[in-house]
Order: sequence, then structure tokens, then C-alpha cells
Amino acid sequence: MKTGKLLFLVVIALAITSFKTITSDSKNAAPSREFYQIKTYIFKTEQQVETTEKYLKEAFLPGLKKLGIKNIGVFKPRPNATDTIKKVMLVIPFSSMTQFLGLEDKLAKDKTYLAAGAAYLKASYKQAPYLRIESILLKAFSDHPILSTPVLNSPRANRVYELRSYESATEAIYKNKVDMFNAGGEVKLFDRLAFNAVFYGEVISGAKMPNLMYMTTFADQESRDSHWKAFVDSPEWKGLIAMEKYKNNISHIDITFLYPTDYSDY
Repeated sequence: MKTGKLLFLVVIALAITSFKTITSDSKNAAPSREFYQIKTYIFKTEQQVETTEKYLKEAFLPGLKKLGIKNIGVFKPRPNATDTIKKVMLVIPFSSMTQFLGLEDKLAKDKTYLAAGAAYLKASYKQAPYLRIESILLKAFSDHPILSTPVLNSPRANRVYELRSYESATEAIYKNKVDMFNAGGEVKLFDRLAFNAVFYGEVISGAKMPNLMYMTTFADQESRDSHWKAFVDSPEWKGLIAMEKYKNNISHIDITFLYPTDYSDY
């Protein structure tokens, strides 16, 4: 009888220990890496811009939020004399690929969304609400797995949201550049210098692969310029670019300056 009781107590003790271990491991587990869609609407006319923005503001964004998709960025290019094409760009975070792939079907069952977006959704071929839509799909970096919303107090029209794309010559060299951000400490350096990064992502579907993309945010152009000066002058950056293993891992850079619309979440 005593042997049976002792065995029972041993089993209970082991169960408690296992539970504590599982709970501890759960707390220490890294958060799941999000996925991002960068969705760009390209327009030919002001009427197209007006129709699409009404749809985004009154139907699409509310529809996403009903599905639990939040922190959606909506941006326009900062005025540029050499690029006069009208665009609206969205950055949409998804918790999983399943959520991304199921989005259209779920929106199609939302009567409120369908009614609010009717002018856009039922537009005729003669009055298309945009010229084209471009889409890029990304997976968040391991060192920045969740989208961050910046805290900026300056007027939205003055803000500079800088979207960068770094292309590499081959897939292997591209992975080396991603490693430079994560293990190499480039993400940590941006954090230390308060670049207010929204996301860093590996492009898993896009027109310029292999490439990575990331977005940093600033109160204004002067703030942006001073932050980048601090970056290139930092001992961490000078140490990184001096490392032989990280040389020549970027073949092309695209930089796009944006500002948030009045209905953007950040």
C-alpha cells in the first residue's frame, strides 16, 4: 500500500515538473514570424484614385479589421519631379499564409464590405478603378518577427517613411545579406539608433528576387538624414562592412519615400 502511494506521489511530481517545463518553454518561445503583403495600386486618373481610396477607407480596411487584421499601413509616394505616376501602397500584416490565402473568400461573404465597396467592386471595364495592382509577399525577419507601429508626432504630410529593397546577385548571396541583418546585428543597430522600423522582410514572391525589403520611419526629411548619418558613422556599421564575409552582398538598391494617408493606421 505504501509502495503504491509512493509511486502515485512520484507520478504527480513528474507531471508538475513537466508542466512547469512546458510553461517555461512556451514563455521563452520566439514569436511566430508574420507575413506581409505590399499591395500597390497604380492609377492613370484622379477619378481612379478617388474611387479606390473611398473603397479602401470605407470597405477594404474595415473588412480586414473585422477579420482581426490590424496595423495596416496606407501610403503615397512623396512628391517627386521625376516620378509622376499616381500610386497608393498598402502594407498588410498576416499572422499566417492560411490567413492571407483565405482573405478574398472571407471578404466575399461580408455583406457590409460588399455594400460599402460596391462602386469599386462592380466597376465596368470602361471605368476601371485603377490601371494595375502590383503585389509583393514577404516573410518577417527572425530578429523582427512582428510589425511595429512607429510613434511619430509630426504632421503626416511631413513624415518620411522610407521603403528600401536590396537585391542580391544570387540566392546564396541574398541569404548572406539577410544574415547580416539578423546575426550580424544590422537590425539591432537600427533599433539602437531609433530608426522606428515598421518591418524587415524576406521577399518570397515578387518581381525583383532575390531581394529583401524593410521600412523605417522619420518625423521629417531632416530627421531621416541625421539618422542615416549616425548609421554610417557608427562603429558597428564600420565593423560590419569591413568583414570579408559580408562584402558584395547587394547588387542593387531601390529607395522609395512615402508618407501616410489620413486613414493609415500609422
